[in-house]
Amino acid sequence: MRGEMTDLAARVQVPGNHLMTDLLGTADEHLKVIEEAFPATDITVRGTEVALLGAEATTVARLFAELVSLLESGYGLSAPVLERTIDMVRSDERPSEVLTTEVMRTSRGSRVRAKTAGQKRYIDAIANHTVTFGIGPAGTGKSWLAVAMAVQALQAKDVERIVLTRPAVEAGERLGYLPGDLMAKVDPYLRPLYDALHDMVGPEGAQRHLDRGSVEVAPLAFMRGRTLNSSFIILDEAQNTTPEQMKMFLTRIGFGSKAVVTGDTTQVDVPGGRSGLDRLEAVLAGIDGVGFVHLSARDVVRHRIVQDIVDAYARAELPEGAPEARR
Repeated sequence: MRGEMTDLAARVQVPGNHLMTDLLGTADEHLKVIEEAFPATDITVRGTEVALLGAEATTVARLFAELVSLLESGYGLSAPVLERTIDMVRSDERPSEVLTTEVMRTSRGSRVRAKTAGQKRYIDAIANHTVTFGIGPAGTGKSWLAVAMAVQALQAKDVERIVLTRPAVEAGERLGYLPGDLMAKVDPYLRPLYDALHDMVGPEGAQRHLDRGSVEVAPLAFMRGRTLNSSFIILDEAQNTTPEQMKMFLTRIGFGSKAVVTGDTTQVDVPGGRSGLDRLEAVLAGIDGVGFVHLSARDVVRHRIVQDIVDAYARAELPEGAPEARR
């Protein structure tokens, strides 16, 4: 793809008519979204050339270049993908590198990929650290991507088993009053991890792994006294651990193992409010092999309303008079 740029004008030559329909969208719906996102720039399309004139011409040119790269790599442009691509280009990030990073393929053939720059940092951190902390709000893919990385490591024989665990915090219900044995009582707490595993390998594949012991799902209390070697260990909802439980978990990690700890510090339900994630980054600072990735509302990949809700809560928690609170 060729292009010419100055501060206020740019031209982008798209390599082939076959890309134009997907680039501009049905009835130019993608083009309209881009025009609304960059109102200070005029966009003119003639054949396979896109001419840009205005204050953000160079930024819009980079956006078109990134969209063309995505299309050439076989990545489909949906409305959410276009919105995230615009957001990343505004932040001087490379969507063509972020969105094409593939972790694995599910049992149904779907590609598991990063969908935001924050998710790409998270995946890279898991690959490059022994212990990775993924901290952020609901909908950012913390647990789902961690399970995907665990399944990929198991399939590559980098580890011998996956251990999925969560603290069983009584948020409004007492476990003793729930029916069934202990595992039946804690099963609702572990269900999100089962769901992610089912997404990756399918219900039958998940059951085979559970039957063989290559995947273990258990409440955090079951980790005490164990040393986990050659394992990919995921501690989910870690904001609901106590500091003592967090220390216990982190000292379970054995040789050849990798651990991912996920949590949302805005949703602490642990009694007394003493979360095992509090001040942990400062405590573990400087330890080689430990990484922290902070995800934000920009990394929410659920329905758009989830990102808006996360933003609204973040503004509400700011002190009155703070600039962000007045927005």
